Amino acid sequence: MREQPAPAPAARQQLEPDAADGLRAYAARARADADRLAAVLEDIAANGLPAVEGCTRWEELREQHLGRLTAQRPTAA
Repeated sequence: MREQPAPAPAARQQLEPDAADGLRAYAARARADADRLAAVLEDIAANGLPAVEGCTRWEELREQHLGRLTAQRPTAA
């Protein structure tokens, strides 16, 4: 099986300044979320799992999250 040559890179389309700023903001939020997750995992690796008594049940977390999603949803007129 012969390898085909890679296609020539297409010219890149530049984003509007507002779209680029929004994308950078999204990337910063994603990076911050990943950093928080990494810190939690490192803490667990160093110190072990937290005591069950000090944890929030997943059902409560789910309900809180669903409440936030519901509050963000636009209401029908």
